[in-house]
Amino acid sequence: MGTSRRRTLTYADAGVDIEAGDRFVESISSLLRRTHGPRVVPNPGGFAGLYRLDYNEELFRHNYREPVLVGCTDGVGTKVQLAKDMRRFDTVGIDLVAMSVNDLIVQGAEPLFFLDYIAVNKVEQEMMYDLLVGISKGCEMARCALLGGETAEMNDLYRPGEFDLAGFAVGVVELRRAIDPTRVEPGDIVLGLESSGVHSNGYSLVRRIIKKARLRLDRKYPELDAERSLGEVLLEPTRVYVQSIVRLQRAYKVKKVITGMAHITGGGIEGNLCRALHKGVDAVVDTSAWERPPLFSFLQKRGGVDEAEMWRVFNMGIGYCLIVRPTFAESIERRLQRLGERVHRLGKIIKGKGNVQMR
Repeated sequence: MGTSRRRTLTYADAGVDIEAGDRFVESISSLLRRTHGPRVVPNPGGFAGLYRLDYNEELFRHNYREPVLVGCTDGVGTKVQLAKDMRRFDTVGIDLVAMSVNDLIVQGAEPLFFLDYIAVNKVEQEMMYDLLVGISKGCEMARCALLGGETAEMNDLYRPGEFDLAGFAVGVVELRRAIDPTRVEPGDIVLGLESSGVHSNGYSLVRRIIKKARLRLDRKYPELDAERSLGEVLLEPTRVYVQSIVRLQRAYKVKKVITGMAHITGGGIEGNLCRALHKGVDAVVDTSAWERPPLFSFLQKRGGVDEAEMWRVFNMGIGYCLIVRPTFAESIERRLQRLGERVHRLGKIIKGKGNVQMR
């Protein structure tokens, strides 16, 4: 009498393909390497990335006497759902990097390296590669090394085609140059750098507007953009402000002309600029100091959103704020413009209680 061999249960039967994951890791090695500088220590097959702070000890000592590491983490939110709907994945990776490094430079820090975490239902080579192309490009824009990451295949938690992103950035700042809100004084000037669109906050409301107004992502709306579809406009990546801010600070190594900074994310200008203030001052912002981008008016009109709610949820065209000494405001504006930023003088600092007054 013959014996039958019972088939054993495998990880692939549970929906996780280890070989596919390994093939993906091998395919993206070049994307990581092109973000690496001399501080990255080669570590093939390692369980963690290696990054040395003293690749040139004399140069490092010249730049930093009391180096402080700065770390932050963030995600892209429900903008990933829009990317899924559009089947375009090469832009949200830039968003992922921007959301962390823009927070990091608020402290006066220079980004050093970045790591990503991607959770998926199943590893789809083309989609994953596009995501990493965006992440790699974002790191190049921020001049930081993509040191590594993790891909988690979890078919019990994510439906087919679904995914989520998280990012982690580490930077360094000289202790005496770290941004300190207590230095903000009445008379300081508030400058704003234009955003590139909605950035990566408020997309739950954006998607609700699309559904309520029955808007089509593949349609071009002339009052919004005659060349691009609505989906393409909404997938415009978050602006990376790193090089402009880092180079600006290097231009003023002795004088502390920047007293505060804020990355304008969820909560809008009012909910983020206040984090750069102490309890003895207020920031007065003139909302007519810049022209509202058409996208926000389009969303407000189509969704029937209250004006106050628009300001509370969206950046409304300003993605980053600086508080600067009044005698240097004009020269800082010119420097930022030469670095490619569109700068607006938003208002000034007065005595107060740590609030932002939108007028």
